[in-house]
Amino acid sequence: MKSPKDYLIFPLDVASGEEAKRYVTMLAGVVGMFKVGLELFIRSGPEIIAFIHTAGPAGVFLDLKLHDIPATVSRAMAGVAALGVRLATVHCGESQRMLAAAVAGSGGKVGVLGVTVLTSVSAQDIAAAGFSEELAGNLPRLVLRRARMAQQAGCAGVVCSGLEARAIKAEFGAEFVTVTPGIRPLWAASGTDDQQRVSTPAEAVRGGSDYLVIGRPIRDAQNPRAAAQRIAAEIESAL
Repeated sequence: MKSPKDYLIFPLDVASGEEAKRYVTMLAGVVGMFKVGLELFIRSGPEIIAFIHTAGPAGVFLDLKLHDIPATVSRAMAGVAALGVRLATVHCGESQRMLAAAVAGSGGKVGVLGVTVLTSVSAQDIAAAGFSEELAGNLPRLVLRRARMAQQAGCAGVVCSGLEARAIKAEFGAEFVTVTPGIRPLWAASGTDDQQRVSTPAEAVRGGSDYLVIGRPIRDAQNPRAAAQRIAAEIESAL
């Protein structure tokens, strides 16, 4: 059974490998996974993943959001699987074949997640990108459509906002994993965020989110470790 801390994914969205290692050491034992994104992976590559593995029991969520032709994505995901990460992302994009190629390339060694619609994206952004009013005016409909693509391609789950997790669980079942960024505790609300579709940890868990990506409220706290434990307590109250 998952403990409250196991829901927590801390994103290592920092400027250097040394700073990332400082947070890994600081938060070891109070978060379930560390997210390594594109910026950090370009700077530190497999080295930071190896460091996380030796620092404690937390897993690695490699969030590179792969998006290329199917053959390239398949080979890239094979390389990702060799790193021993728990979860990895690929954009749902335009092609179910690309998603299926990512799953095939993983060899069943890593949970492949389809990125539906980034939580920084608004309905206005979708409309400006040329999507029909049917989808631009109803982001949950677009998220569900892309989640269906991911599920049919064999993905383990999707990345979505906490506002859409409940509908995804209802449509695709409890085993289809939902990872939700854009999580903001009420005590850490900020008007300077670039996130558009947000929810609290308790709301997200009650809605069916399996993992919560929470960065700024922990990173910007005076005591990041205590902030992570406070969020875990909020999650526990919702379970």
